[in-house]
Amino acid sequence: MSKKLMIDFLGYTLASPLVLPAGIMGISSGSLARAANCGAGLLTTKSLSLKPRKGHNNPVTACFEGGMINAMGLCNPGIKEGLEEVRDFKKRIESPVIASVFGTSPEEFYELASYVNKSKADFIELNLSCPNVLDEFGVPLSASKDSVYKIVKSVKSVSERPVIAKLSPNVLSIKEIAMAAQNAGADALSMINSLGPGMLIDIKLKRPVLANKFGGVSGPCLKPVAQKLIYEASSCVKIPIIGMGGVISGKDVIEIKMAGATLAGIGAGVFYRGIEIFKKVNREIVKFLNEAGYENIGEVKRIK
Repeated sequence: MSKKLMIDFLGYTLASPLVLPAGIMGISSGSLARAANCGAGLLTTKSLSLKPRKGHNNPVTACFEGGMINAMGLCNPGIKEGLEEVRDFKKRIESPVIASVFGTSPEEFYELASYVNKSKADFIELNLSCPNVLDEFGVPLSASKDSVYKIVKSVKSVSERPVIAKLSPNVLSIKEIAMAAQNAGADALSMINSLGPGMLIDIKLKRPVLANKFGGVSGPCLKPVAQKLIYEASSCVKIPIIGMGGVISGKDVIEIKMAGATLAGIGAGVFYRGIEIFKKVNREIVKFLNEAGYENIGEVKRIK
């Protein structure tokens, strides 16, 4: 990989600014390894809960013109088994890993962080914002600045890993939420999670496409929303941002960095261009840097 792609993030030097976000492929050590070998500089597990979750019934994903919708239901093997996969991965590859976790209270997040402390994960991400489980958990925790502050504060009191708060686009003021996370001690932000929930209807069967009816919206259609919210959040916080939402090309990475992100997550893009998307986008970034006269990706800064 080109040295032009190397970038510093919370004490780590990453080989690429590209991140595999939670929920895309981080199911097993093998899938994490595939993403790393294809050029992702930072990898995220599926969001892990204290106990295993089955998730929603199929179908759980569907594509539409401009994006996709999903309602996985936060299916995962539970924190213990999930972190074992990280341990197995680290035996083969030294790429840094984010353990993504979710709970329903500061106490649950505290307990989850205690597990991560004993693992091989390098960071902990607090998933405060999943939109496709509203029927179970209600409004996403990141919709409330008070909830965000309490959860981040609780985790920071125990965590031995840098803490990343994952934020929802479904908020009245992203600046307030971002500031609450920073003030509570978050080391970085991850944004944005999928938008919604949304819905698609099968007009032949006369019923919702997804078994869960509703799901989170992602893909290219999310790009303008993501860039706007990242631009706003980065205007008021000093901590780095992992930006995501509609990133499927090198141009998208440059745009999201100019919006204020440090790194760029590729999620739905894996479905559009395959796991090789990381290699392809890395090449596209280097091509842009060369043509635009940048020495490295770190020189691409937020616009005013």
